[in-house]
Amino acid sequence: MIRKKYNRHKRDNLFVKANANIRFPEVRVLTEHGEMLGIMSSREAFQEAMNAGKDLVLITEKSKPPVVKIIELSKFKYQLKKKEADNRKKSKIQDLKELRFSPVIGEGDYQTRLKQLKDFLTKGHKVKITLFFKGRQVVYKEAGYEVFARIIQDTEDLARVEVEPRLVGKKLQAQLAPLSKEDRSKENNEKN
Repeated sequence: MIRKKYNRHKRDNLFVKANANIRFPEVRVLTEHGEMLGIMSSREAFQEAMNAGKDLVLITEKSKPPVVKIIELSKFKYQLKKKEADNRKKSKIQDLKELRFSPVIGEGDYQTRLKQLKDFLTKGHKVKITLFFKGRQVVYKEAGYEVFARIIQDTEDLARVEVEPRLVGKKLQAQLAPLSKEDRSKENNEKN
């Protein structure tokens, strides 16, 4: 039986400077509940933490003097992981969707793809529009640019052009990004 050299289920260990690893001439010390104990040497702060039966944990070293906290190390790591998980939940994931068009697209197909495009934009996704030229169609690039101009005009109330239409080989590409609510209200005010 061959054993794997790594453990897939191993938790990612969060490295935090603590206790004797904190070596600054002066530190600002906080209690577990965030109350200020004052400014003291890192040795004195470490001794205070030992007397309280807790750990001395570095919060930030960017401030002058660096900020440390007297708290249990495991509790501090738990709080950090919980905060990171909350931040991941709050961050909105924006997908890049792609729609393909043709320079000689029929009206029905155009309306169907336009409906999909508007649906993606209202859900907050960016949309990459690709138009393929088959065979010698690339000679008539103007037809492709006209389709793109029509798409941009039909979605001007929902999106802004993030990447202008450009020809890459036999593909014409552009990218649309959804407008924020503030941008939409500004546009509506300008129209009225």
